[in-house]
Amino acid sequence: MSNSADLAALVEQPFALLQAMEQLSRAAHAGHGTGAVPSEWVGVGFRIGEEQFVASREQVREVLMLPDAITRVPGAKRWLLGIANLRGHLLPLIDVKLLLGSGRTTLRRSTRVISVNHREVPAGLVVDEVHGFRRFMDHEFSQEPAKTIVRCDGFLDGVYQRGDESWPHFNLFELVESKMFLQAAAE
Repeated sequence: MSNSADLAALVEQPFALLQAMEQLSRAAHAGHGTGAVPSEWVGVGFRIGEEQFVASREQVREVLMLPDAITRVPGAKRWLLGIANLRGHLLPLIDVKLLLGSGRTTLRRSTRVISVNHREVPAGLVVDEVHGFRRFMDHEFSQEPAKTIVRCDGFLDGVYQRGDESWPHFNLFELVESKMFLQAAAE
């Protein structure tokens, strides 16, 4: 459906008319004149320090408030804040900013835990803030390495760029599978 005559033919079919209008609207939003539905990527936006990132929603199980009770783990590195009982499951809580060598996360009301949806490595990543879902069109993605203050270059898969905003794509699975992450015992 690419012109008003085609839409007028759907007047007696309201659902089909709405679908056609949605296709045209999405195409116009993406800057395409073809009427094809552009591809959209959805991720979870979050902040570490003063920088914003986005992670694949498939890698995020859920976003949680910071629990009141965190049990320290003796002999663990400082970035392993401890273990928390979240909905009946023990989850190690990791200060991502401290793990990456960029200082300790200040625990505030906006601090959140991103529960990583990994089958073998349960982890709760403590971040400064979660912004919720962020939607990007395929043409907004670039594999150019993002420049960040937080030292996370090895875990970035590119960047989504929209206007002046830059959203580096943070691969949570690469982080939790890394040797640095898996060796939590203090030396």
